[in-house]
Amino acid sequence: MQALLVAALVGAARAGVVPVGPHYGLGHGLGPGPVHYAPAPYYAPAPVHYAPAPVHYAAHEVYPDSVPEYSFGYSVSDAHTGDAKSQHETRHGDVVKGSYSLVEPDGTIRTVKYTADHVNGFNAVVDRQPPHHPYHHY
Repeated sequence: MQALLVAALVGAARAGVVPVGPHYGLGHGLGPGPVHYAPAPYYAPAPVHYAPAPVHYAAHEVYPDSVPEYSFGYSVSDAHTGDAKSQHETRHGDVVKGSYSLVEPDGTIRTVKYTADHVNGFNAVVDRQPPHHPYHHY
């Protein structure tokens, strides 16, 4: 009988509950007595700390005597779709200057002239011209 009781206790412990109290399921000849169970203790998993992998960048060469320079421009004028726009921009060192123009859906021509440098930041002046229609109403 004790072997059966030990097996029951081991099985209960493996299931996550442990019987507690004075009777352990033996009922003094009248059948099994009351069994009280306490939940098995809960142990929270240890926190896991992640660190990002170190990133190594290749050193880039610095040419103190070089000055970045470029100049570009484009324009589109499509009579079939009415698409008309243009842009031109130049850079010399840390100073960028440019402008762009486009026809808005209502026919207004928007022109933006801009400059950017490390002292003044980005500055733009926007000009809007009313639409001009090449046809006349009679």
